[in-house]
Amino acid sequence: MNYLQSISFLNLLLFFVATFGCVESLAQAVEAKEENLLKISGFLEAYYSYDFGNPASSNKPPFIYSYNRHNEFNINLGMVAFQYSKDRIRSNFALMAGTYSNANLAAEPGVLKNVFEANVGYKLSENQNLWIDMGILPSHIGFESAIGTANLNLTRSILADNSPYYESGLRLSYSSPNQKWYLAALALNGWQRIQRVEGNSLMSFGTQATFTSGNFLINSSTFIGTDSPDTERKMRYFHNLYSQISLTPRWKVILGLDMGMQQSEPMGSDYDTWISPVLIAQVQMNDKISLAGRLEQYTDRDGVIISTESPEGFQTLSASLNLDWKLSENLMWRTEYRYFAGDDAYFPAENQNSDQMNLFTTSFAINF
Repeated sequence: MNYLQSISFLNLLLFFVATFGCVESLAQAVEAKEENLLKISGFLEAYYSYDFGNPASSNKPPFIYSYNRHNEFNINLGMVAFQYSKDRIRSNFALMAGTYSNANLAAEPGVLKNVFEANVGYKLSENQNLWIDMGILPSHIGFESAIGTANLNLTRSILADNSPYYESGLRLSYSSPNQKWYLAALALNGWQRIQRVEGNSLMSFGTQATFTSGNFLINSSTFIGTDSPDTERKMRYFHNLYSQISLTPRWKVILGLDMGMQQSEPMGSDYDTWISPVLIAQVQMNDKISLAGRLEQYTDRDGVIISTESPEGFQTLSASLNLDWKLSENLMWRTEYRYFAGDDAYFPAENQNSDQMNLFTTSFAINF
């Protein structure tokens, strides 16, 4: 190591020492207050995944965005989050890295690829839980999160990977005093967009309604807008419906359905459609071990969301089974086998494409 390299390394080391020192001091100062205004948290999930078709590429098929690297150890998502709350103000800011962000935010410019969440909110009413939030928000669509331990399955379902995980815009939301109803209306930059598509001047819109009663939850979310420039504008209409049910303290079930339609041609009266039903069930074996299964179908014959070289479009059946072991209060070891069946245009293999795909994935996930 030469002199310049030594100086650079020393500066980098001092930077990290100073940074962690400031974070520790900040955390201590926050804890000293009666009410914590700032909360700092994190999540990290390391994984290994293997495709038994042994394709030449290390990337899995393009409709898989999470745990999408074949036959290598990697990080799906690493994240540090800051949450601030005081009186009628709230704010969230989180940075991330990993193969998930590389794949799912590939269309975003520069450092925006590493922003998980960044928003500011104000409570409009002193007496009612009515909020307005602006910025980069979690998606109002779907029951699955990019944060792995928030989901019953290790990997994400096809409908989750191919509908928005995040969105950028303005959200007006209301929660009823008894917490049974949550309602939201949104103005958005587009379908999973931080930066709007170049040449698109039309705002997109969304709604969400959630009802919770005891062990039962039902949610309806919609999207109306376009993901195209004005010169090629095709209107998209989408509805996500799901229900979460705790049958017993040990059994949980999720039923979900995505339905969408988009104009076949700009200003046209014909529509291309896609649909995806999913069933997920989890049983808690004991305090540390749980078992979950998933069965799903994704049909996109016109290639609106998932384009392929098949004349039949994308029509795939998938099933998975995962075993979770809670090693400690904040560390989980997860292992999953997943099967896909469909056209041989979807699944690359070692010698030639196959009409099925078999995946093994295991991960260590920690919340802190």
